[in-house]
Amino acid sequence: MPKITYREAVNQALFEEMHRDSSIIVFGEDVAEYEGSFKVTRGLLKEFGPERVFDTPISEAAIVGTAIGAALGGLRPAAELMTVNFAYVAMDQILNHLAVMRYMFGGQAALPVTLRMPGGGGHQLGAQHSHSLEVHFVHTPGLKVLCPATPADAKGLLKAALRDAGPVIFLEHEGLYNLAGEVPAEMEPARIGEAQVLRPGRDVTVVGYGAMTHAALAAAALLEAENVGAEVIDLRSLRPWDKAAVLESVARTHRAVVVEEPPPVCGIAAEVAVNIYENIFDELDAPVERVSGADAPMPYAKNLEQACIPRAEDVAAAARRALGR
Repeated sequence: MPKITYREAVNQALFEEMHRDSSIIVFGEDVAEYEGSFKVTRGLLKEFGPERVFDTPISEAAIVGTAIGAALGGLRPAAELMTVNFAYVAMDQILNHLAVMRYMFGGQAALPVTLRMPGGGGHQLGAQHSHSLEVHFVHTPGLKVLCPATPADAKGLLKAALRDAGPVIFLEHEGLYNLAGEVPAEMEPARIGEAQVLRPGRDVTVVGYGAMTHAALAAAALLEAENVGAEVIDLRSLRPWDKAAVLESVARTHRAVVVEEPPPVCGIAAEVAVNIYENIFDELDAPVERVSGADAPMPYAKNLEQACIPRAEDVAAAARRALGR
């Protein structure tokens, strides 16, 4: 099976789906001539031409607004915001239009829009360029939100997003672009809303997504040396999320740790934890542990930035607390 990077997997998905469906168009800031800030759109302009791959002005509001109009006109836009931080200036278009128009028109308006956005911390880009904004999108009815952790899921989930009937927010962590992994050359779309057990375990369930899935896996390796079996679940999809998979696992292990990069207030970990409490409280042998990013703007200083992002040691420590160690 070929081994490629996360960046290449996203690129492959775009190539293959654009060949499959001529209604897919790609646009955003520097995605054509420059081939993207992270080179994810490399080769697309040469392959598909300027009518299907084109650069836009520096206006995220215009990018999302154009995507909405193009979708209403029968196309399947795959628009890129150069970074998720810039989504703040397009929130009116995303939340007041893209997310709700299909509902407001009684299903008559099709909005097959995929918005790709890289983000996340760890690159010394300061407080304005290190956001993890998944909570904003997950909180909004009408949007699907995907956050792949591996190259295979980056390809499979993007294929699913590009074929979906409704708007999809596709979040790519900047720290994963160089991550390599096995990806089938011939690959069907992944299932939106389906989590994956990456490592089975008997003692504690560790739930993560995106870059934090790798922190969870590294923590499980640390715990294995202590004879602790940690089951690692990668959510992959944040809206909808696979509640059944998480509850089934926690009902077996009787302990849970939920990991996220954003701050803890009203976060993804809080949502997962409260669902565990509401549905299988009697199965728990310990409180659910949450491991989140610092509740502070992201610092520029490298040592402070690293202190704000959960690490494998933080996840392992939370698992030990759940185990009473």
